[in-house]
Amino acid sequence: MVDTKNISAAVWDGETEAGGSGDKGTPKVRPVDDIISRLKEARAGLRPAEQRVADAVLSDVDYAVHASNAELAQRANVSEPTVTRFCRTIGCDGVRDFKLRLAQSLVVGNMYFKQPPRMPDSGALLPYWSSVFDHVREAINQAERQIDPQQIRAAVEMLATARRVFVFGVGGGSTAIAQDTQYRLFRYGIAVTAYHDAHLMRMVSATLGADDVVIAISATGRSPEMLESVAVARQYHARVIALTNPSSDLAAIANIVLGLDIAEISDVLKPTASRFAHLVVIDLLATGVGYRLGRDAQETLRRIKYNLLNFRDGDILEPLGD
Repeated sequence: MVDTKNISAAVWDGETEAGGSGDKGTPKVRPVDDIISRLKEARAGLRPAEQRVADAVLSDVDYAVHASNAELAQRANVSEPTVTRFCRTIGCDGVRDFKLRLAQSLVVGNMYFKQPPRMPDSGALLPYWSSVFDHVREAINQAERQIDPQQIRAAVEMLATARRVFVFGVGGGSTAIAQDTQYRLFRYGIAVTAYHDAHLMRMVSATLGADDVVIAISATGRSPEMLESVAVARQYHARVIALTNPSSDLAAIANIVLGLDIAEISDVLKPTASRFAHLVVIDLLATGVGYRLGRDAQETLRRIKYNLLNFRDGDILEPLGD
């Protein structure tokens, strides 16, 4: 039998590790009740008949949500009372409660429940080979069609004349792109720093002024942490360049919008291709700033290269800093 106490979702109400009570009024922290994970973890401890119910559910979650109790029992080759007992064993109040939690799991879409493709035998063409290259190329092509050259020109001028530049990015992809933006711009002598911590972004925003520029990077433009930090920056008259979805909340509060709307494909195992489109835009900005600063940028790059080549062997056409 499964110990339902161990697999029930916990609710923390300000208790300390020792079990004492926290301050009165401490907000409750309620972990997301991921019924799919709970079901997978519990499966090994279920009775054989209940395991068949679990397998029927996991093989087609959408069907399990919409099927009647009798239909699910028939598919699992068990009785209807077994389905009810299964639901209670994994910590639900009954079939109705289980179906509700199961329906909530579909918020991510069916693509996360499909059977992934198998890797081919050695020597066979990798099933994702063409897909990866094709979607990267398509993302870059979409960026070329969607980005307004005049917006790039305005952003370049803003960056080239800024006192300081701060790059904000939260989440995995935007954080990496923000860091790359810092790397691209500092080489021209731009005073630039990238931040991804929400508290630091907000703190830094409170120090800005009219001569400062924020580059806000967000694929969706909906991140609350990003929106709040940018709003603070605008309050103190900093100028904002947003690399984001053109119809997003972030775009609505930026001075300059570099709009990208790159649709992702349903292959959830393949890394997102939209980041290549964002990187292309960053390269457009960086190259533009280099051209705008001209000899000054060239001299800064020369000094970097000179010191690197005197530090180690290398070729003059190798990537700068690599």
